[in-house]
Amino acid sequence: MKVIPAIDLLNGEVVRLKKGDYDEKTVYNNDPVKEAGKFKDAGFDHIHVVDLNGAKSGSFENLPLIERMINQLGLSIQTGGGVRSSDDIKQLLDAGLSGIICSSMAVKKPAEFLEAINNYPDEMILGLDLKDGKMAYGGWLETSDTPIEEFINPMIKAGLQTVLSTDISRDGMLSGPNVQMYADLQKRFPTLNWIASGGVSKREDLAELQKHDLYGVVVGRAYYEDKISLEEMSDLHGK
Repeated sequence: MKVIPAIDLLNGEVVRLKKGDYDEKTVYNNDPVKEAGKFKDAGFDHIHVVDLNGAKSGSFENLPLIERMINQLGLSIQTGGGVRSSDDIKQLLDAGLSGIICSSMAVKKPAEFLEAINNYPDEMILGLDLKDGKMAYGGWLETSDTPIEEFINPMIKAGLQTVLSTDISRDGMLSGPNVQMYADLQKRFPTLNWIASGGVSKREDLAELQKHDLYGVVVGRAYYEDKISLEEMSDLHGK
């Protein structure tokens, strides 16, 4: 299981939101590139970056910072927030991103997203955010009543490989991940690489997720609030 450090960007700063609420933010660093350098120095070569401005506005306001992380530090980066079209995907790939996370686009423009999967199967990542059992998108401000199977199966047929899933009720809350939810998703869709996101609060949470053969887990606030160390994250990375 890959341990993937997270950086959430808002107005050029490293922040974390509680349950996706833009009014409930904590600022951890005003130099995101320096923060990314800490992960690089600890041995991580791939990180998860979210453009929270982009999730709201649809424009990649923090892309210059992400490009610096790639070009100056040599990091591989998966990013989400503001991806609305094929042109957006091409812009991000041209900027050097190795993974593009789509949530809103997959819901609102399914045909266009399926085409993107066909064109870039290794780079496209479905962002499956769940709120009270329903899929959420648009910065978690909207929800869909479509059943998960009906939503995902056409994407699997098109070549989808990776899904990043967040339980919004636990994101940023340090309450522990929804292990059962991720275990169920892995069993229901065994051909997909599942990345868990939301709720990790300690080393034991990572160990518990490992038991269910998940592809990866994103770690954010637990690290920033010293609940889990870089050494502990590194120790479990890839095991």
